[in-house]
This record gives sequence, C-alpha cells and structure tokens, in this order.
Amino acid sequence: MVMDHDTFHHMKDVETVSISEFKATCLARLERVRRTGRRLVITRRGEPVAEVVPPAVVRSADRWLGSAAGSGRVLGDLIEPAVPPADWEATR
Repeated sequence: MVMDHDTFHHMKDVETVSISEFKATCLARLERVRRTGRRLVITRRGEPVAEVVPPAVVRSADRWLGSAAGSGRVLGDLIEPAVPPADWEATR
C-alpha cells in the first residue's frame, strides 16, 4: 500500500470497527464521530467497506438572527411617505 504524507498524518484521526460491531453500536458510534470529529472506517473481514466522516461545520440555528446586521443602507427619510398624500387613492 502506498501512503502519501497527508494520508499518514491523518491515520491517527481514524477509528476502525468491524461491520458487525458497527451494526450493534451504530447510533453511539455516529454520535461519537459527530462529537469528536474523528473519522470511522467500517470493515468486513479486515477490508474497508465504508467510511463515516464528521459533518461539515454547521451554523447554529440561533445565529441566523442578526446575521445581516450592518449590511443594509438607509436611503432617504424613513418617516415621510414615499409619495405625497395627494397621490394616495384613499384620499380622493
């Protein structure tokens, strides 16, 4: 097997488990991958068959409030109507 430096460097961040053990402990192992960020390789008879990787960084749902703060501009008067009251249909 040929390994470049990058692959070798990340081998310590990988946990390996047999497919039968993964089946018995699936939910706990998925939660561990999410919590620790460590990859999980699932094997059958010692050969890798799947790899579980942590999700990409997800923005928290509560952070969307205020996320556009400071990105708008006020152009003109906010109090005065956009058109004069004489042009309003309700005043005719």
